[in-house]
Amino acid sequence: MILIADGGSTKTDWCLMDKNKKHTLFSSECFNPYYITSSNLINSLTASLPAELDRESINEVHFYGAGCSENKYDFMRKALATVFPYAQITIAMDLLAAARALLGRKEGFAAILGTGTNSCIYDGKKIAQNIDSLGFILGDEGSGGYIGKKVINDYIRGYMPPAVNDLFSEYSKMDADQLMNQIYTKPLANKFCAGFCKFVGDNLDKDDYFYEIVQSSFRALFKNIICHYPNYFDFTFNCIGSVGFRFQSILSDVAKEYEMDMGKIIRYPMEGLINYHTE
Repeated sequence: MILIADGGSTKTDWCLMDKNKKHTLFSSECFNPYYITSSNLINSLTASLPAELDRESINEVHFYGAGCSENKYDFMRKALATVFPYAQITIAMDLLAAARALLGRKEGFAAILGTGTNSCIYDGKKIAQNIDSLGFILGDEGSGGYIGKKVINDYIRGYMPPAVNDLFSEYSKMDADQLMNQIYTKPLANKFCAGFCKFVGDNLDKDDYFYEIVQSSFRALFKNIICHYPNYFDFTFNCIGSVGFRFQSILSDVAKEYEMDMGKIIRYPMEGLINYHTE
């Protein structure tokens, strides 16, 4: 049996496939190797497995996850081998999961637009080129964290139109000092800021401000990252993630400005990964 994992920032989605290609889906905690110990992973995953699952019957595990850079492969492989002792285990970054889910075995451009941003040129087997998004503090243009950060910035500085300011105040229930405290003294500031994408999406038709904040974020994505891939306009823009999926009409408008045609936009990679590993 084959087990596929898509490890995101808040949880890990799993799909178990038997020899008849029957799928069993379940979820566990997120397992970013930079924030967990081996025993945490083993105990948490074991508790999350379906009761009827025979761990010794798993012969392949494909784990794609945030934080799974090459220097963390051995850590993840050893921990997973404790849970699945007879499985051949492969580890890869979530960006490769996105590329495989979107493009299969064809070359092209793939991106993640969720809480954070990532992108690559994929050669049909591996990531051929990647421009670093630089993370939440220095970059992540076009992501939920970036959009939320811009909204909070405008609110604190008083740049919002009055009607939008009132909407934000009612939605956040926080003043400027509370927002600053949350971002600078509490953990996971990127997730906190990304949470305000819901506020933007829910009010998109109420004021031009909301369209413009998303549009400017996507323009920054193209200007600072996408346009620096050689001949980027020869590829279609393929994307996975909640932000790209929710704001795909605005993303399409911006892509056209930069002479890039839209390709596939999906929210979650699992269906594409299942297809990839069962072809």
